[in-house]
Amino acid sequence: MTDKIIHIIVGSQMGSSEYVADQLNDVLIDKGYTCQVHEQPNFKQIPSNNTIWLICTSTHGAGEFPDNLQDFISDLNKEINFIGLSYSVIGLGDTSYDNYNKAAKDIDHLLKTKQAKQIRPVLEIDAMDENLPEDIAIAWLPSWLTSISENKL
Repeated sequence: MTDKIIHIIVGSQMGSSEYVADQLNDVLIDKGYTCQVHEQPNFKQIPSNNTIWLICTSTHGAGEFPDNLQDFISDLNKEINFIGLSYSVIGLGDTSYDNYNKAAKDIDHLLKTKQAKQIRPVLEIDAMDENLPEDIAIAWLPSWLTSISENKL
């Protein structure tokens, strides 16, 4: 188990990412982890050094970040590097759109180029899947926690 706070950063236009983030937060707390959910993420208020980010975002419009994530992404772009940051991204999208999970892929790419450490590859959740998004994310969580443990994060 990590002694670091897990910061769950939400990018949501219609609320589905918020719901997934809240469900993950509940499961993590039940397992003894300390978490903080950021539904209106403000970069200046979220530590980025020696910490873990779990970013849960949808894609809006023609591949854009949700409105509540726009300023956060703008601030991320201004930073030189995130060497002390470990992160993972969960994307909620719909494969019937050309820009399926583009926001999740874009934030993953941005953090990689700024030297943040990816814990696990992007989890892409398809709205067309018969399983609920939160159930898919919760089923993925044990492998993510194993990666945190194995990497001593």
